[in-house]
Amino acid sequence: MDRRSFLKHAGVGLAAGAFAFPSISRGEPVITWRMASSYPPDLATLNGIGEFLGQRVAELTGGQFQIEFFPAGEIVPAFGVLDAVRNGTVELGYTSSYYYYDRDVTFCFDAAIPFGMNNRQMDAWYREGNGGKLMGEFFAKWNIVAIPCGNTGTQMGGWFRKEIRNLHDLKGLKMRIAGLGADVMAKLGVLPQQLPAGDILAALKSGIIDAAEWVGPYDDLQLGLNTAAQFYYYPGWWEGGVQISAYANAGKWAELPAQYQAAFRSACADAHSELLARYDDLNPGALQQLLAYGTRLTPFPKQVMDEAYEAAQVLYSELSAKNPGFATIYADYKSFMDANNAWNRIADSAFARFMESRL
Repeated sequence: MDRRSFLKHAGVGLAAGAFAFPSISRGEPVITWRMASSYPPDLATLNGIGEFLGQRVAELTGGQFQIEFFPAGEIVPAFGVLDAVRNGTVELGYTSSYYYYDRDVTFCFDAAIPFGMNNRQMDAWYREGNGGKLMGEFFAKWNIVAIPCGNTGTQMGGWFRKEIRNLHDLKGLKMRIAGLGADVMAKLGVLPQQLPAGDILAALKSGIIDAAEWVGPYDDLQLGLNTAAQFYYYPGWWEGGVQISAYANAGKWAELPAQYQAAFRSACADAHSELLARYDDLNPGALQQLLAYGTRLTPFPKQVMDEAYEAAQVLYSELSAKNPGFATIYADYKSFMDANNAWNRIADSAFARFMESRL
């Protein structure tokens, strides 16, 4: 794929925000759009990046393109962002695409799949591989232009009210978990629950659920999940690098002046790198706080990891047989990921293992 053509049409990548940006013509109109978020008001990281995006757009357009940002529930429910944008209720959304996997499992490739790519691999697949093209074609069928707008990095495996020593301990467990990770957990005997972030703590405290995953130490601490469960597991094998996306209604996007489109894409690129930087800054200290409060930090048993991996491969075969669109993207996704993992094992991972051994 021609890189310059991809950047022009997909507008993704960490470096885009560093490009020289042309001044906005004063003949362009003053426009105000609304952006609905899937995240509750008390999550300053995720929603903070949504607000950061709006600020950057205003800066790049001399204040002529304004974005009003609304946390989940203010104008659209957490899981209502997809329909609100595609139907034109709002012009923009800020969300995780795997929230809509019940509509089509292909949405998950825009966020994360179990034992899938990490942040760097996702960026490479979107920018230099076929990811941007394939997912752009998929979203067009939903009347949406989707632009990467953040990544959390690898997430944690979540909070459990009881210790998980083996597969038997997962049987019958009611767990809040998003995306295809829920389907894999179901194959292991878990009873998955779909809950927005704002409802997790109450459900965990009341016993409606027995376990829950969200993002990682900082956000989990902000939500108070450690007050409802003691055991904190890692890694979140279903979320090796969760991409956050900005959705735009395709019709409204087509009407937007080209300079505003370019400003928005550039702002998304800035927001994309900013989110991971914030998590990398905030998570280490938050983890130490959680441990000081009595959290029991534990890796998933190898048996659970191995069985989950095998269950994921079975699931992908099943989904590919039923959904040709999923099958096409999964084949490209996996080929790209496997090649990157072979390379990462030589350099990045070897260096990381050495450095970690010195702690």
